[in-house]
Amino acid sequence: MNILIAIDSFKGSLSSAEAGEAAAAGIRRAIPNAQTEVVPLADGGEGTVEALVQATGGELISAQVTGPLGEPVDAAYGILGDGKTAVIEIAEACGLPLIPEAERNPLKATSYGVGELILDAVSRGARSLIVGLGGSATNDAGVGMLQALGCRFLDEAGEEVPRGGAALGAIRSADVSALHPDIKNLDIQVACDVNNPLHGVQGAAYIYGPQKGATPEMVKELDSGLRNFAEVMKAELGKDIQEIPGAGAAGGLGAAFAGLLDAELRSGIELILDTIGLEEKVQHADFVITGEGRMDAQSSMGKAAMGVAALAKQHGKPVIALAGSVSEEAAELNRLGVTAYFSILQEVVSLDEAMNPDTARRNLRTTAEQIFRLLHR
Repeated sequence: MNILIAIDSFKGSLSSAEAGEAAAAGIRRAIPNAQTEVVPLADGGEGTVEALVQATGGELISAQVTGPLGEPVDAAYGILGDGKTAVIEIAEACGLPLIPEAERNPLKATSYGVGELILDAVSRGARSLIVGLGGSATNDAGVGMLQALGCRFLDEAGEEVPRGGAALGAIRSADVSALHPDIKNLDIQVACDVNNPLHGVQGAAYIYGPQKGATPEMVKELDSGLRNFAEVMKAELGKDIQEIPGAGAAGGLGAAFAGLLDAELRSGIELILDTIGLEEKVQHADFVITGEGRMDAQSSMGKAAMGVAALAKQHGKPVIALAGSVSEEAAELNRLGVTAYFSILQEVVSLDEAMNPDTARRNLRTTAEQIFRLLHR
């Protein structure tokens, strides 16, 4: 019996790999000769680097880069098993958790460190790049990143503008001729699951600015800056970055990647599943095991576990989903490709106890064992 295990992380409790190994251990208790393969899973957000590095036999790299407020930070990224593909989470260099809540200010925050991470990866031989957007503290339209890569954005006096979202309104011209030559040939794919335009009421500033510390007055200033930047890019470079679906992601980094670096913005889970070659693995499996910390009405909206289930459904493979808790709305999952789903809870406990890694690991192992004892009769 061949069993493929691709479980999303139980956030705050177990990583994807830890959850998968716990389920695999339970299956082997029930069927000692079962062939189990654990594939770490992510959806393009937090945990993407770790999951892809583990899934491909790659390595983690640490680099010191410029943090969102200009201070040095230690950031990690991955080089995948092929030795040529780098995977970066932008939050490592400009993420919200890097700034104390009282100091968050997207007028000042910069994405410069993201560019430095990309350059470090290229210097190590990377020729393709996978980028996870999400969790940024910035609203600078990726200008900081582009500055790190060699681009220049000039004010009316011909001087380079400073870093941060506040500088967007001062940009009058752009010089991209000094873009690092290796970047021009870099194949970039970006995990992006939002469709927001760059500016406007559905844009980066209005939708995401407040959670980054922007006051209503800051939001208006940031949005005006984003609008100005889009107009300059169209006039100077012939790039219409406003209406690119996902342009407003990560404070406008979506626009910078897609509009100026010719990156492809893709569904996060689709990009991850393609990268780890999950479809081929599904084709050779007798059962597919997936899951996440909680299954509810949101589980059918593009999360990693549903991506696995949809792929398995295409190939007629039975899917068993395991979760820490299951809501009544999760019944919709059966229609979407999950053959059967189960809560792993064994008894009534507090949330803290349920999320204790040892408890979650034991519950996953026990539930998987009992399911496969039944299936192997």
